[in-house]
Amino acid sequence: MKLKLDEQGNVVLQDGKPVYIHDDGKEVAFDAPSAVSKITALNAEARSHREAKEAAETKLKAFDGIEDGEAARKALETIKNIDEGKLIAAGKVEEIKAAAQKAAQEQVAAASKAHAEELARTKQALDNVTGDLYAEKIGGSFTRSKLISEKFAIPADLVQARFGSAFKVEDGKIVAYDQAGNKIFSRARPGDLADFDEALETLVDQYPYKEQILKGTGASGGGAGGGPGAGGNNQLKGNLGGTREERTAAIASRFPELSKG
Repeated sequence: MKLKLDEQGNVVLQDGKPVYIHDDGKEVAFDAPSAVSKITALNAEARSHREAKEAAETKLKAFDGIEDGEAARKALETIKNIDEGKLIAAGKVEEIKAAAQKAAQEQVAAASKAHAEELARTKQALDNVTGDLYAEKIGGSFTRSKLISEKFAIPADLVQARFGSAFKVEDGKIVAYDQAGNKIFSRARPGDLADFDEALETLVDQYPYKEQILKGTGASGGGAGGGPGAGGNNQLKGNLGGTREERTAAIASRFPELSKG
């Protein structure tokens, strides 16, 4: 293919386009802009194909050594199923752990409740025994009191009915409190708490009717109850200066609230 020239050697143009003579003698006007545009488009297409080819080759490198694609897909599906099975199993394990933890917590709570109830019962039993022991300790002090046996005209149980609430057991020792709620201290041993008889004597000294419960006071002769109201329906029974039974009857008649205590 060559350019067509005129007699002067100039390129022959057709519609502004140079004319070429092909090997077969056919003359064709060459559209250069169209050819350039077409070449550019073909180059772009070629570049696109090349990039796609390179991307495909890069992806295929990850499958080097795999000749059977179908077998590979089946293997991947198997792995996926195994992974899902592991997830399901893991979920079951967590469920079992949660159930075991809940059961353990319930057992601990039940054991704690049972222990608390047993502790409460033991404490109540101990309080009852302690109360009985203290009552016996205080009651025994009234029964064994030398002061009561020598100076009181009423029996120990009536003395306890009147003054027993003033005595308490603290740290294993009997402690007496006066009407103001203060501990009674010994006058013979300053700084020390009064012993039972000394404390009882202090309480009796503060009692407004002490003359009527001590021996040698509040009585006049056999059978006399002493005090106002003697004779008639109000005549008192017993004898404050008589025997134990007579003194008890006299106190019960004069102070019925003591006999009820």
